[in-house]
Amino acid sequence: MSADPRRTEAVHPGLADLDRLSTQELVSAFVDDQQDAVKAVQLASVALGRVVEAALPRLRAGGRLVYAGAGTSGRLGVLDATELTPTFSWPPARAVPLIAGGEVAIRQAVEGAEDDHASGEADVKAAGTGPQDVLIAIAASGTTPYVLGAVRAARQAAALTVGIANNPGTPLLTTADWPVLLDTGPEVISGSTRLKAGTAQKIALNTISSALMVKLGKVYGNLMVDMRASNEKLQGRAVRLVQHATGVDDEQARSALGHADGHVKTAIVMLLLGVDAEGAASRLRETDGHARLALGRP
Repeated sequence: MSADPRRTEAVHPGLADLDRLSTQELVSAFVDDQQDAVKAVQLASVALGRVVEAALPRLRAGGRLVYAGAGTSGRLGVLDATELTPTFSWPPARAVPLIAGGEVAIRQAVEGAEDDHASGEADVKAAGTGPQDVLIAIAASGTTPYVLGAVRAARQAAALTVGIANNPGTPLLTTADWPVLLDTGPEVISGSTRLKAGTAQKIALNTISSALMVKLGKVYGNLMVDMRASNEKLQGRAVRLVQHATGVDDEQARSALGHADGHVKTAIVMLLLGVDAEGAASRLRETDGHARLALGRP
């Protein structure tokens, strides 16, 4: 039997008797092994920074984040894309998740979908991917045909391509413009890349998209200010954010948010500059949404 060169497919050398461990030993084995996910992302921090710098000009020009993956990797892409809207008010149309097998694959396995190179190409083309867009392609193996097809089509469309994989020297890392290796090694349960390989991917995706949102003015200080309070939990959070940023009391914060249609960043600028909602909105438009610049605090 020939050995698979992909480290994520190797049998973990220290856990051959996993099924004989006590419950606490088993839990500790899973938890302890996750530390390798964090280490893998730390080693990739320079690559992640380069991805953010490369992606910024395209997003500032109106481009989109397009995610492509299969199985766990695809679902993580869907999750990252979906969370950008409630967290940062990022337009849903500018975060496009593509997953092998389509939406049904979010909840159930679609056999053979990840092996379809042509489907990956077709999905990227159907999404209208173009030169201003950034494709984030994710595959633990680094060899998934659907994902490689997506990268091929994105490159043909002159989009920026990012490849995130958990195995070195794989096709995804050699074909993407900006490769990110998350070398997590063998899994506790051999081949189950929903474990630390998936954890590392989640951290990397969080890091890329969150850093992009900060650079695009969606954060003031370290406050999540580009959100609109749409339910009771978020309303309370919005009030606390406005109070923290401005030092006003609860009543003043709620009043400003009411005039600002629940938009935290607008309320902060209103209070700190002593202008009305339209004046604050105008300042923010002039600075591409950057609260710090709108406040004259570079």
